[in-house]
Amino acid sequence: MERASDRWISVTLSVLLHGGLVLGLVYGFWMYHASRPPRPTLAIEATVVDPRALPGVIPKPQPPTPAPTPPPAPAPEPIEATGPPEPTPEELAQREQAQKEQEQKEQAAEAEKQRKLEEQKQQEQAQAKRLEQQKREQEQKAQADAARKAAEKKHAEEQRLAEQKRQEAAQRAADEKARAEREDDLKRSLAAEEHTNAVSSGALASWEAQITARIQRAWLRPPSAKTGIECVLHVTQVPGGAVVAAVIGTCNGDQAVKESIEAAAYRASPLPPPPDPSLFERNLEITFKPD
Repeated sequence: MERASDRWISVTLSVLLHGGLVLGLVYGFWMYHASRPPRPTLAIEATVVDPRALPGVIPKPQPPTPAPTPPPAPAPEPIEATGPPEPTPEELAQREQAQKEQEQKEQAAEAEKQRKLEEQKQQEQAQAKRLEQQKREQEQKAQADAARKAAEKKHAEEQRLAEQKRQEAAQRAADEKARAEREDDLKRSLAAEEHTNAVSSGALASWEAQITARIQRAWLRPPSAKTGIECVLHVTQVPGGAVVAAVIGTCNGDQAVKESIEAAAYRASPLPPPPDPSLFERNLEITFKPD
């Protein structure tokens, strides 16, 4: 690539070359005129006196003086060539070479200028493409962000609705459970009330008396049993009256008496049923007093 300094050097050399040629032509023209010999002239000294100016002289009338015949014009001298001398073939060749080099430099400079303009144009086009690409990417990113935010908002709304439905379902389940518990409580209250009514009516006491009498009839009194025995017997039964467990609690008898009472409970199985199924109790506490 040609630098600006190289171009100025070429222009300066060209100007100096042309200036030298002009100065050479001027100097040759001046030396040509300075070397020509001067034309020869005759040196005549004379004084012209008018006779009328002399004292005592009466001028005679003079005939009119005929007009002098002009001398013949001298032959024209040959015109000598003026101006700078004709350049030599070497000088012409140098001038032509310098002109070609100048034209080549000018063409190269013009081509470099066109190349730079084309390069600048390509850079501008590339910059415009990059800006357009960046703009498209920004628009696509904005659209993607908007779509993502819309999707997130939709998902959050769906989750909110799902959570709301879940809470509503949980609330309905809790309400249903509370209602069922209230109903169960009501049923238990009614059953307890019926049981209380049955107990207060003496039906439960009559049933427990029947069970006690049956166990006492099944008791085989051991030899060590004394008068005044009183023991608390815990009996566990299943529906139908079958005894599954019999354990003596507090008792004033010895070990043989305790074991005989527990054996009597198993022998009395099945126990008599209650007059009302609602009076059935799985665990019974019976006071055993055989005397």
